[in-house]
Amino acid sequence: MNNSHEDLVQRIERDLLDSYDEELELEIEDRDPQDSMDGLDSARSPTDKQAQLTYFRELFRLQGDLVKLQDWVASEKQKVVILFEGRDAAGKGGVIKRITHRLNPRIFRVVALPAPNDRERTQWCFQRCASHLPAAGEMVLFDRSWYSRAGVERVMGFCSDDECEEFFRSVPEFERMLVRSGIRLIKCWFSITDDEQHLRFLGRIHDPLKQWKLSPMDMESRRHWEECTHAEILLERTHISDAPWWVVQAVDKKRARLNCIAHLLEQFEYHEVPRPEVVLPTRLRHPDYQRKPVPQEMLVPEHYLADPPSE
Repeated sequence: MNNSHEDLVQRIERDLLDSYDEELELEIEDRDPQDSMDGLDSARSPTDKQAQLTYFRELFRLQGDLVKLQDWVASEKQKVVILFEGRDAAGKGGVIKRITHRLNPRIFRVVALPAPNDRERTQWCFQRCASHLPAAGEMVLFDRSWYSRAGVERVMGFCSDDECEEFFRSVPEFERMLVRSGIRLIKCWFSITDDEQHLRFLGRIHDPLKQWKLSPMDMESRRHWEECTHAEILLERTHISDAPWWVVQAVDKKRARLNCIAHLLEQFEYHEVPRPEVVLPTRLRHPDYQRKPVPQEMLVPEHYLADPPSE
C-alpha cells in the first residue's frame, strides 16, 4: 500500500513539473535554452534536468521545421486537415499548442468545437466540421472532429445506435471525397491508460489554473471508461488507405508531443521556401512632428514598475 501511495505521489509530482515546463516553454524564445534554465529547477536531479533540456532543444528544432512547413503550405497552395482524437486528457490540446505556438494563425487554424446544441444534433453528422475545412494555403487542426459522433456522442446518448452505424458507413466515403478534392487528411489518435487518465484528472481537479479544462462531459466520460473503450472500434472501421489512423502513445506527454510533431513533418515532402531579404525602411521625419503626451486619466496604472538600475 505504501509503495502504491509513494508511486502515486511521484507521478503527481512529475505531472506538476510538466506543468511548470509548459510555462517555461513559452518564456524561452532562443533556440538554446541552456542559459534560460541555469539556476532553475534546482530540485531536479542532473539526469532529469538533462532530459528537460533535451526535450526543449528538440521541441524548438521541430518548431523551426514547422515554420518551414507553414511557408511551403502557403507557397504551394496546399490544403491540409489534421484530426486529433482520443480520450479526454490524452494530450491533444497540448500537442496542438506546441504545433501552433510559433506559427501564423491565418495559415494554421485550430478548430475546437463544443458539444452539439439541439439544432446541430439534427444536422448531417459532418455538417459542423465541413464549414471549417481549409482553402488553398491553409492547414486546419481539429481538436476533436466528426469522430465525436462515434465516440462521446454515442456514449453520452447524443445519437442513436442507428445514427452511429450510419456514420460508420458514411465516413470512409466522406473522407475519400475530401482526399479527391485535394485535401491532405491526417488522423492522429492519442492513446493513454486508465490509470494515466485518472492521474491527469486529479491534477486538473487540484490545479486552479487547469480546472477550466474539466467539463461535466469529461466527468461523465470518466464514469463510462469501458464504453469509451468500445468506441475505439472506430479505428478499425475507419482506417482506410486514403486516410489511415496514426496512434500516438501518449502516456508520456513530452515524448508524445515530439513523436507526433516529428511524424507529421515526415508526412510532407516540403522544402524551405526562400524568403526575400527584409530591409527596414528609413522612417520619414518631419520637423513639425511632435508626439503628444497621453492624458493621465487614460494611462494604465503601473502596478509593476521596471527594476531599478543596478549600481
